[in-house]
Amino acid sequence: MIENRNFYINGRWVPPVQARDYQVTDPSTEEPCAMISLGDQADTDAAVAAASAAFPAWAATPPAKRAQYVKAILTQYEARVEEMAEAISLEMGAPIDMARSSQAPCLPWHLEGFLEAFDEVEWIRELGPHAPNDRIAMEPIGVVGLITPWNWPMNQVTLKVIPALLAGCTMVLKPSEEAPLSSLMFAEFVHDAGVPAGVFNLVNGDGVGVGSQLSRHEDVAMISFTGSTRAGKAISTAAAETLKRVTLELGGKGANVVFADADEKAVKRGVLHCMNNSGQSCNAPTRMLVERPIYDQAVETAAEVASNMGVGPASEPGRHIGPVVNRSQWEKIQDMIQVGIDEGARLVAGGPGLPEGVNRGFFVRPTVFADVNNDMRIAREEIFGPVLSIIPFETEEEAVEIANDTPYGLTNYVQSEDGEKRNRMARALRSGMVEMNGQPRAQGSPFGGVKMSGRAREGGVWGIEEFLEAKAISGWAAE
Repeated sequence: MIENRNFYINGRWVPPVQARDYQVTDPSTEEPCAMISLGDQADTDAAVAAASAAFPAWAATPPAKRAQYVKAILTQYEARVEEMAEAISLEMGAPIDMARSSQAPCLPWHLEGFLEAFDEVEWIRELGPHAPNDRIAMEPIGVVGLITPWNWPMNQVTLKVIPALLAGCTMVLKPSEEAPLSSLMFAEFVHDAGVPAGVFNLVNGDGVGVGSQLSRHEDVAMISFTGSTRAGKAISTAAAETLKRVTLELGGKGANVVFADADEKAVKRGVLHCMNNSGQSCNAPTRMLVERPIYDQAVETAAEVASNMGVGPASEPGRHIGPVVNRSQWEKIQDMIQVGIDEGARLVAGGPGLPEGVNRGFFVRPTVFADVNNDMRIAREEIFGPVLSIIPFETEEEAVEIANDTPYGLTNYVQSEDGEKRNRMARALRSGMVEMNGQPRAQGSPFGGVKMSGRAREGGVWGIEEFLEAKAISGWAAE
């Protein structure tokens, strides 16, 4: 069993002042795989104090020098990429091949994108020709609290830590207690890259403890949080007392609108995307809206794809899905599958219980419901598991109405060979992102939503500027 009960504070690995032991479970076996400590108020205070002390010097560090430190973090990752993939696979159940090809590479993908975007940041900007002696200075906001989830651990750590470093902020990272191993390794990368003491700090903890303490802390200027909408509301409430900036990347219930003129692989592509990472992605296309002329065929195809999808331990190579992260998540998904049955949706693949031949681990059968209507709970609530709801529609206008009839607004998807129709749909759909015909967002594109999906914009120049604030200066001396 891996044991790391220390926190990374002020450039050193230190034991917690006051903490509780927490057992991390391998979701494939239900056996303990690591032991960490969860911090308390004294640990949070120590980390914030270190970040506060380090802020003036780090904010004054030339941007090019900050970029050098970030490049050094990438060098550390490249030397230990296999270790990172193995840590992610063990802690949250991503199949090892997926951990190697998708999960771990989030770090270099986003880091390199931020470095490219960093060259576009104007630190001192002219207001305009009407005000030749006015400038807008973009300055780091201060100490930031970064709270990250377990489902794509390096994706979210990188999307927060790297732009905060480049912006000149100092920080305290609280990774998910369900998946701490990859973040502890990331802290080693930061240390070995030579990032000055106090700039980056890590305290393990849960949301009720360290998460809430960071949200309320008067010396924390900003909270950047990724997780559930419920937790996002609680963080916003706690942060309001000190009027700190809060950026939230929350849940989703993405609609994948498949028109009759979609390409022949559209339905299969949508099912695979929904089930990817065992359905544990906030931007998963979990509602498939299918135009009536191809509806029956789409249901048949979706059922076949899901039924033939392999489910297996994270340690095994191959193109299968792994377990969900823990028992409480498994039980929630099972409850929602039963809700779908009770609501009258037609179960065409999967269903409740463990997959055939499996007697341990938090594995879920890839499940597809047909004949769903948008009033059903399975169409309205984020299940966060490999469960797809298929809904028929008659017209383009009805598809827009159904897609937008949700409290969420993260990512929607459109499948059509008609370019003008795709463009109309992209503008009509209420979401922070729209992906069409299987084309993913490019590097540097902002990730974030609207409505109950939060208002963050992570990635590219937008992600860096989330950690900056504008200072208006008049009477600037001519140069």
